[in-house]
Amino acid sequence: MKLREEEVRVPSAAGEIRTIVIEPVGDREWPGLLLYTDIFQLTESTLRTARRLAAEGFVVCVPEIYPHGELAGVALEFDDPGKARGLAGAAATTTAQFDADRVAVLDHLSARPGVGRIFATGFCIGGHLAFRAAFDERVAATVCFYPTGLQNGALGADADAGSLQQASEIRGPLLIIFGSNDPHVPAAARLQVVSTLYAAGIEDLELHVYRGGEHAFMRDIGPRHDPVLTDRGLSEAVSFLRDRA
Repeated sequence: MKLREEEVRVPSAAGEIRTIVIEPVGDREWPGLLLYTDIFQLTESTLRTARRLAAEGFVVCVPEIYPHGELAGVALEFDDPGKARGLAGAAATTTAQFDADRVAVLDHLSARPGVGRIFATGFCIGGHLAFRAAFDERVAATVCFYPTGLQNGALGADADAGSLQQASEIRGPLLIIFGSNDPHVPAAARLQVVSTLYAAGIEDLELHVYRGGEHAFMRDIGPRHDPVLTDRGLSEAVSFLRDRA
């Protein structure tokens, strides 16, 4: 499927949000997909994933997660300095700011011509942000890839964003995918997440744990990458979302 790709500047109360929008070529309605990056922002690695999802028939909207400070416009390298800068960017961003930016980007996505139902997905910290996007009534279904901080609420500058405690606000179905060898979300943390979700009445829920998957196993750069699990994760995400389109 042929794709169109453009950079847009989404207005928000805190300033513009640099966003990449990738959409199929064709005069028809497509579902929209808000995609949150990991701490490294708009890297080519993440954009390759976004293009694969767009080629499956989604208008994929990928905003910077640190659009208002010194990391605005910066795609970080996958090395120790890049990781340190990404973590610092997270530590400087409150949950309230993440949420406000989400509203602005969803406003843009929902107003785009030819966009139908809206979904959300994300990776690592972006998986946590996608989980919070599920609180928005416009988000019809959500896929979270190895979300960090759900079990204890840690998100950006906030030690406890209370995301799991707000789970009853989720209206649509939810798919969460973890790797079994993820040190950030070990088995006990995964059990806490799914138990809390069931206790909150979230029954349209799928939890997939991929044997041998490390944290960020879908990032196609570096030794953690698992191509087979990546293809499986994308295939299951597309199937899950198409069933709700």
